[in-house]
Amino acid sequence: MKKVSLLLFLFLAITISAVAQYQISGKITETNGDPVAFASIYVKNMSKGVSANADGFYKLTAEKGYITLIFKAIGFKTVERIIQVSNDIVTNQTLAPESYILNAVTIRSDAEDPAYEIIRKAVKNRKKHLNEVNAFSTDVYIKGLQKLVGAPKKFFGYDIQKTLELDTNRKGILYLSESQSAFSFQRPNKIKEEMVSSKVSGRNNAFSYNKASDMIINFYENLLLEGSGLSSRSFVSPIADNALFYYNYNLLGTTEENGITINKIKVTPRRKNDPAFKGIVYIADDSWRLMGTNLFLTESSGINFVDTLHISQEFNKVESTYLPSNMKFQFKGNVMGFKFEGYYVSIYSNYNIHPNFPKNYFTAEILKITKAVNKKDSLYWMNNRPIPLTEEEKGDYQKKDSIALLKATKPYLDSLEKANNKFEIGKFIRRGYSINNRYEKRYINLDPLLSAVYFNTVEGFGLKYGLSYRKVLDEQRSYMIRPQVQYGFSSQIFTANVSGSYFYNRLKRASINASFGTAINDLNSYGTMSARSNEINTLLFETNLVKLYKKDFATIGSSRELADGLQASFSVNYAKNYTLQNTNTYTIRDIKDRTLTSNNPFTPTIETPLFPTHNSFNINAVLTYTIGQRYTTTPYAKRYEESKFPRFQLNYRKGIKGILDSDVDYDFLGLEIYQERISAGLLGYMSFVVGAGKFLNNTSVFYPDRKHFRGNNATIFPPNLRKFRYLDFYQYSTDRKYIEIHFEHNFAGFMINKIPLLRKLKLEEIVGANYLTEPDKRNYKEFYFGIERLGFGVSYGYSFDGSKRVDQGFRITYGL
Repeated sequence: MKKVSLLLFLFLAITISAVAQYQISGKITETNGDPVAFASIYVKNMSKGVSANADGFYKLTAEKGYITLIFKAIGFKTVERIIQVSNDIVTNQTLAPESYILNAVTIRSDAEDPAYEIIRKAVKNRKKHLNEVNAFSTDVYIKGLQKLVGAPKKFFGYDIQKTLELDTNRKGILYLSESQSAFSFQRPNKIKEEMVSSKVSGRNNAFSYNKASDMIINFYENLLLEGSGLSSRSFVSPIADNALFYYNYNLLGTTEENGITINKIKVTPRRKNDPAFKGIVYIADDSWRLMGTNLFLTESSGINFVDTLHISQEFNKVESTYLPSNMKFQFKGNVMGFKFEGYYVSIYSNYNIHPNFPKNYFTAEILKITKAVNKKDSLYWMNNRPIPLTEEEKGDYQKKDSIALLKATKPYLDSLEKANNKFEIGKFIRRGYSINNRYEKRYINLDPLLSAVYFNTVEGFGLKYGLSYRKVLDEQRSYMIRPQVQYGFSSQIFTANVSGSYFYNRLKRASINASFGTAINDLNSYGTMSARSNEINTLLFETNLVKLYKKDFATIGSSRELADGLQASFSVNYAKNYTLQNTNTYTIRDIKDRTLTSNNPFTPTIETPLFPTHNSFNINAVLTYTIGQRYTTTPYAKRYEESKFPRFQLNYRKGIKGILDSDVDYDFLGLEIYQERISAGLLGYMSFVVGAGKFLNNTSVFYPDRKHFRGNNATIFPPNLRKFRYLDFYQYSTDRKYIEIHFEHNFAGFMINKIPLLRKLKLEEIVGANYLTEPDKRNYKEFYFGIERLGFGVSYGYSFDGSKRVDQGFRITYGL
């Protein structure tokens, strides 16, 4: 028996020894001792690899025996090194710069650089390589870091060091995250990703939103970085079909790697401000495929928010093709004295280019994040991250994770709330006052006192004040209640109302809402301008544009997602509506030949009732469907992607006579189709809205229940694609039928970027048109052109009734 036990013990020991994993680590440096950041390290004949970190350190595991390590980095000679693994070992490696030989060729001064012929062949083979792999699956590791390397001491009164938890030099990591995912792709654009693990520094319960699809940049595509937010326009690939129009090329030399001749080609934009890259591309002879890229975008190419973006790719052979082994995006910039830099790097392993995806494998869900992904402990990450942490990153995790645990305790939250909930009269007047209890998840917000004071000609000076109470019940459920009171000193009208919402399923965007009370409302249900803007226009320019009415009301409604991309809402509404008149004609400035108008937009010189006091009971149903809607699923909610296809909205509203003494009787049906930011490549993007509707029955329709339009009588207003620029706020609301069209194109600096003195401002040209036809306003048209930047714009336009010009002038838009 003892012999059997001994033999069993020896067998287990031998077995464990045979499959034991040993750690190989080290540092990769250049010949001068500088670290080679993010170099790739692979075990030969295996698809799994790791990457060095920003300081050149790497770490991987291997089984006992002899292995061949491959050390690889763009611009350096690839090194293969045989290692005997019998225990944990340290293996440092020096990489020498790749020597590219430029064959002695006599080139006349007017001759073409040999790089151009190579590029033409790469362009000719572009589509073949683009479609070479129809589908694949892979494992992806993504690491992201953003840090400040310099900042002002104070910003709008805030101590930056304390607010952002920086060191004494106001430097430090702002964001650090890691994730691992299983990623699948099928042409032309089907993707599916499931996150396996996630870690965010200082946020123990948070999920990283790193997406493998965001890290893909394919230089075989003609245009790149569409919709990335870096620019309103796209960027031209160095091997695009029309690349020779945008690039100069220079062959720096050739080298041999595994029997393949690789050409190192320098690419530079032909014109300084072209939407093009600068840097190096590596192209293989014979196949004319990309073997690597090391490219940059700078401010001159039109990128926003960052000064420099560095994109590098390495490719590994997978069967007979080559696919990215790692991708790096490095950036730096300076905004208002905040100097920042960072990177996102992705490592790809375990490629399968012959996946057998089951039927209906690809759905609208492009990324799935479960509760388990952020539960992995430090031992898991130590054994599975392919890029070791730098000392700075280790320190950031240790410090912030410890602080995060402390911040979740009741004593800490109580002390925090005690400080934050301290009442300050100045803050209350300017920004309001909050009483929060994060531990109990209760939040009370009182409106700022400054915004409570207002003036209009109907109520005179008045006070409008409210507060909100929000309670989070769990990850799926919460509710909010808001009471509000309002009093006009001239009109002596007091109103009060309460509104509330109950959110019961975040995954389905499901909620129930209700409100009741009395209120003073704009006659146009879309609203016309803010109370403060109307106040300024009235007091300083003797122009009272907003017209108001009073209502007693009660409403209850619900909203919920019915299917992917399909959202439904339904409400039941009761109101008793009263017309109002001006009670105060005070102005600070008395402008010659200008006078305040009545509260009836149809009789500006005399106060007359716009409608009789009446009761209105109606039901309202809205269906919204987004074609091709995609989303990310988290454990508690969905995050929707902007669709590349139009959205349809169908609205049915019925006024019912007799219920609660209702005086209305109508049926309204409306349809709207819209889409924003449709890419036009190098010509920017366009947006449109097309709407049409009809009152199928208009037996009894009072003005508040008409179909209103977003008109504009102001020179300065917030941007809105659905807003007309010269149409009166109230005159053309209809109770019959209508068609409206809105179109705008943003050229993203396509023309202005060619003007030397203006190109630095990064202005974007816009042109637009609006159209409306209804029985009282047939074939009304607006055309405008202008410039804008970051939400602020200036335009000049014209409006026409048929062929007759009726208005023109400047318009200024603002908004962030």
